[in-house]
Amino acid sequence: MTRSELIAELAAARPHLPVREVERIVQVIFTEVSNALMRGDRVELRGFGAFTVKKRDARTGRNPRTGETVSVEEKVVPFFKAGKELRERVNRAHKATD
Repeated sequence: MTRSELIAELAAARPHLPVREVERIVQVIFTEVSNALMRGDRVELRGFGAFTVKKRDARTGRNPRTGETVSVEEKVVPFFKAGKELRERVNRAHKATD
């Protein structure tokens, strides 16, 4: 699902809200989650999951094309862990389609 599809579904489910307002709400949520992760904070949405930031240490890698050794710098990456309720809902949905 893309951002525009999410906005369209939310707007259809809540016809009393203008599409522009739904766009603004989605943008604010994404911005706040991003800002919290940039500060190194954890964002937990109960029943959905948690966003955190993980540090990846510097390492030596290989260029897959040439096989040449390459130095990969230390970096910080966003990480998402699905919550129990989300995992259960996804599993139930997949079992129903089997």
